[in-house]
Order: sequence, then C-alpha cells, then structure tokens
Amino acid sequence: MTMWTVVVFSVISILVLVKSDLTLENVLSERNTLIQKEMNMMIGSDISLGDTEEQANEIIMKLKRTELDYGFANPQFFNFSKHFFEYKDEVKKSTLYKIIKQMPKGAVLHAHDTGILSPDYVLALTYWQNLYVCFEENHLHLLFSSDVPNVDCATQWQLMKNARYSSGNIEKFDAELRKYVTLLTDKPNETYSDINLVWSKFALYFIVSNSLFTYKPVWEQYFYDTLKALREDNVMYLEIRSVLPKLYDIDGNVFDELETVRSYKKVLESFMEDYPDFFGAKLIYAPLRSVDSNRVNGYIKIAKKIKEEFPDFLAGFDLVGQEDLGTPTKDFLKELVKESKTLDYFFHAGETNWYGTSSDENLFDAIVLNARRIGHAFALIKHPVLIEEIKKRDIAIEVNVISNAVLKLVEDVRNHPLASFIAQGLPVVISSDDPGLWEADPLSHDFYVTFVGVASRHADIKLLKQLALNSIYYSTYRNKDKMVYEFDMRWAKFVQNVIRDHCK
Repeated sequence: MTMWTVVVFSVISILVLVKSDLTLENVLSERNTLIQKEMNMMIGSDISLGDTEEQANEIIMKLKRTELDYGFANPQFFNFSKHFFEYKDEVKKSTLYKIIKQMPKGAVLHAHDTGILSPDYVLALTYWQNLYVCFEENHLHLLFSSDVPNVDCATQWQLMKNARYSSGNIEKFDAELRKYVTLLTDKPNETYSDINLVWSKFALYFIVSNSLFTYKPVWEQYFYDTLKALREDNVMYLEIRSVLPKLYDIDGNVFDELETVRSYKKVLESFMEDYPDFFGAKLIYAPLRSVDSNRVNGYIKIAKKIKEEFPDFLAGFDLVGQEDLGTPTKDFLKELVKESKTLDYFFHAGETNWYGTSSDENLFDAIVLNARRIGHAFALIKHPVLIEEIKKRDIAIEVNVISNAVLKLVEDVRNHPLASFIAQGLPVVISSDDPGLWEADPLSHDFYVTFVGVASRHADIKLLKQLALNSIYYSTYRNKDKMVYEFDMRWAKFVQNVIRDHCK
C-alpha cells in the first residue's frame, strides 16, 4: 500500500467516523455551541448583569419577545417592515418604548444644528414678532426685520402675523406652513419615490428655515431648547454638527462664523447653570461638501480660528450633504492631510446604497485620514477589509437607523446593516441625525427601533447598556470616568424603576 493510499484511506475513515457520529445529541450540542459563539460576538456580550439587572432584563425581554412574536405570526402588522411615518406615533403607546424612553442613553454624537426639534416647535417660531414672509410658487422666504425687508421678493413681503390673520383660516394657514418644515406625509412611498426626491425635500427644509433660524435670538433659543429636549429624553451630553451659518439681528447686521460659535458657548453656559446635571456639548464644524478645494481651505481656516479661540469646545471637522451628488472626499485629500495633525475628523461617509462608487469609497478616505468616528457608514457592510480596519483602529460608527430609513437607504429596518454591525461587535454608537424632520423623539425612537426592529431577538438589556456606554467612550468628553460614574448611578436607578413599575 502506497503512502498516498494510506492518506486517502485515513481521510475517508475520518469522514465516515464524523458522519457516523452525527447523532441528535451531537447535533443539538453543536447547534447550541454555534449559537452561543455568535452571541458572544454581539455588542454587550462582555457585560455581566447584577441581580437587579437580571430582574429588569426579564421584564424587558418578555415585552420584546411579545412584540416580536406577534409580528412574526402576523407579519402584515409588524411595524418595522413599514415606513417609519406609519408607526412613529403608535410605538409611543408600547410599554417597552416607555421603558426605553426612561433609560439613560449617554450621549448624542451625530445630530445637526437645526434638525432636532419638532415641526410644531418650528411653527411656533413663526409667531415671533417682526417676522416677514414672502410667498412664491411652491416656496417661501422668511426674514426678521424692523421694517419691510429690502430683499427681492417675486410677490411682496408682508408681516407673518398679518398674512396669518388675513388668510381667513388660521388653522389651514398653519397646516400649509407646517408642510415646509417636516418630511411627514400620508403616502411616503408615493411622495418620495426615489432617494433624490426625499433628499430634495430634506434640503428644502434647511433652505426655507435658514433665515428663520439664523436670526440670532431664535438661534440661541433653539439651541437652549435643543439641550433641554435632549436632557428630557435622558441624554447626558451632545456633540452637535453645525454648518455655522452667519447670524443676523433685527437691524440687518450680519455676524461671522466665530460669532455663531460664541452664541453656542453663551447658551451652553446658561443652560449648564440652569441644569448642572447635564454634561455639556461640543461642536463639530460641518460645512457642506458640494464645493471645491478652495472653499474647503476656507472652511479649514475657520475651523482653526475656532480651535484657537475655543480649544475645549471644538471637537473636530466634517463635511456634510448628500454623498451621491456631493464632491467626494478624495478631491480634498491634499487639504485634509495637511491639517490632520491640527484637526480631529468625524466624517460622514458611505451614506449610500451604491457599491464601488465615489460615495461608498468615501469610507476609505475617512479611515486613512484617521477619522475618530464615521457618520452613517451604511455601505461599510460591503467592504470586509474596511470592517477589519474599523475593528483594528477602533473607529466608532455613528448609526442613525431611522434617518437611513426615511432617506430611503433601507425600507425594512430588519435589513439595515446595523444588524450585522451589532452581531459582529463593531464599535457602534446610536444617534438620531435630524429627528425633528421626521417627528421622532431626540433619541428614544432610534434606540427602540434598534433594539426591537434591528437587533437579534436574543439581544437583551446588555446591548442597550453597551450602546449607551459606547456613546460616552467614543465621545470627545475629557473626563469620561466622571460621566460613566454618573451613568452607572442613573442606570441603577432606571433598573430599580423598571422592577418597581412592572413587577406583578
């Protein structure tokens, strides 16, 4: 018998032996081992729960399984397979949602300056004194002024209060005005039949509301109320992205970007005096990406001035806007590399369904430029090499699951790549992007949808806790130990309240 015959015979013998050992007991054992191996990779798997946490977990998981099992048996009624607009209010009635609403959530690390508060809040701003409006076909312009604005208007400028009360039907007038400051619609899939349509309406919000928000008193009130809304949603800290628009006053005086930062700082200091249990906020300067390299150089100069005057307030730099239509990051590599030791980067990248295009390849640029976090990274799932780099370099992914659904990257959130990110234990933080535009709570909706609609049925309170802690760990807050300590205190109280309120 030759050596090769012996080898082949041995291999065949092993295969036969393995096949002969395929008993029900062995199959069940291996099945359980594989399931547990996968569970051990999941975000939160390293957390050990205390006795009270275990009790709260039983309550939370019973509620979660009830919701999921009903949806599994009745898929036509499963909320998360539908558009967010169809279930956003309904889920607020859920006991589980109410529990998550009360949960301490750490930090919001990805949210945009004027996209956080609700359209009802924005509509209320139009009742402020000295607001003028210019109605044009399918568009309007808003401007605060002490007199009739000396700005072109295709029709005529009129005081908003006069236009409202002369309309003959204030309720109808406000309902029409409200449509400009929300993406909400009764038939979202018909209204927004492709991604460019919904992004166009998304951009229109910021265009229409710009002169409303950049009135200095409004800007400051909006930021104060944003901080208040976040605190009420049990958020402890904020890193806000802003294009830093130039503000103006009632006499038409216009202020530069540094004055906008000063307004932020003034409001934050006032808020911290009123609510010392909040941990503060930092700024990520995030101007628009649809520009040329000269403009980016201008942005960087502004960022450096901000850092010089406010070194503890500026977290870093980003470029924002629809990536499919915007300038790719690679076009600015020269400028960005030059300042990489001066500025920390937090780039939007991969907010797209495309593969092998300039949009998803922004992910490569974000990584090689040593971004501390990456916004969205929706397309990351298609790049196995980049996934490994994310792990190795410990770059956090800022996931905004509802934003991705509303802006038509995914229709059924069960198919969101976040499910895979969670399963692989990637460094994920949950945020909310522009929740006001889709009338979501500042962060609770995103946590709830992640927990029930995206994550595994087996994912439990450990996932919720780790996601909240991740938002602290990957923030730029200096004294993270202090915030984690406070989070632990609030978490312990939250767990006790869950047991107290839901134990029968």
